[in-house]
Amino acid sequence: MLGQNVTRLEALLWSIALPGFGQLLNKKHIKGILFIVLEFLINMGANFNEGIRLSFLGETRQSLEVMNIQWLMFYPCLYFFAIWDAVKEAENGASRFTFIPFVSCAYFVTVGIMYSSVTTINGVFIGPIWLPMLSVIPGLVVGFIVKKLLEVYIHKKK
Repeated sequence: MLGQNVTRLEALLWSIALPGFGQLLNKKHIKGILFIVLEFLINMGANFNEGIRLSFLGETRQSLEVMNIQWLMFYPCLYFFAIWDAVKEAENGASRFTFIPFVSCAYFVTVGIMYSSVTTINGVFIGPIWLPMLSVIPGLVVGFIVKKLLEVYIHKKK
């Protein structure tokens, strides 16, 4: 890895694993450490790991009870910003609208968190982990559509 350029995919996948890892790969150490510290702060404040554990065990109601939703609402913006930043740096100046799918995901996941305490699908309570995760799908779809529309519009103006 030493002396080699980091690919977009590497930066993306390591940032998905933990915000800040992509920045460390891109040799943006201060920014990477800052994202990692912020992730741990928000994670601890939200009791996120326990919520994840309970959700994976099917205890979605209990996960809602142990988590602090006010803290959790900070997570999507930090998470998707850190991913976008790592991808942008690995790309060495991303295209003009690369940020849009990431911003869209942050919005949709935050809304997913807000509705996670009252949303059921076919009578099944989805909870504060699964509903926000499912919200990534419309976030990506809307984000890529808006990105493409803007690219087409800008291209036509030239």
